[in-house]
Amino acid sequence: MRMLVAAAFLITSSAAISFAAMADEVDDAHKLAITGRDAYWNCLAREYPRDSNKAMSDQEFTALIANVCPSERQNFRVSLIDFLSLQFPKQDADANLTTANRAIELAQKDIVTAFTRRRAAAK
Repeated sequence: MRMLVAAAFLITSSAAISFAAMADEVDDAHKLAITGRDAYWNCLAREYPRDSNKAMSDQEFTALIANVCPSERQNFRVSLIDFLSLQFPKQDADANLTTANRAIELAQKDIVTAFTRRRAAAK
């Protein structure tokens, strides 16, 4: 009987340690995704106020924003996909990629929207 209790204790302890390690891994991945997001946003924000952009049309600025910060964008994409794959392990990898790409698209859209509103207000 003592052997069964000891075995059950070991299994329970092992599961608790594994769960704690997994929770730490998810937390670390979340922090990396947030850091990646912030780095990408900061890079986009540095492009926003440039004097050379003031003469751009909305379409030109949109094209610019779509192509700036490639390393920050990719780092954000990868870190977000890593987090999502840990947070939702049963979710399809394509769905995680779609979510990450949508997050990037929304960040770009927010910067472009701010640009177009600033231009409209200046007129």
